[in-house]
Amino acid sequence: MPHEVWIPPVHRDLTHGVERVAVDGTSVGAVIDSLDAQFPGLAARLSENGRLRPGIAVAVDGVIAARGWRHKLTGASEIHFVPAMAGG
Repeated sequence: MPHEVWIPPVHRDLTHGVERVAVDGTSVGAVIDSLDAQFPGLAARLSENGRLRPGIAVAVDGVIAARGWRHKLTGASEIHFVPAMAGG
């Protein structure tokens, strides 16, 4: 089941500018692994020790996934990795 994943601009240097990719996975963690297989280094930017990095949230079909890395995906989804914004 392919998911449409939107890559944040800050990470597009690893995707050669690609902003959307289709990958398979039954969980957010599996999607991150699939992304890393296509774009080495992306998993290290999004996760550490089997969890999303602090300051990174994931939205699945427009809803922030509270379970993060462990969020199960039951159908084709739209996934956004959302980096924290600083400023004030």
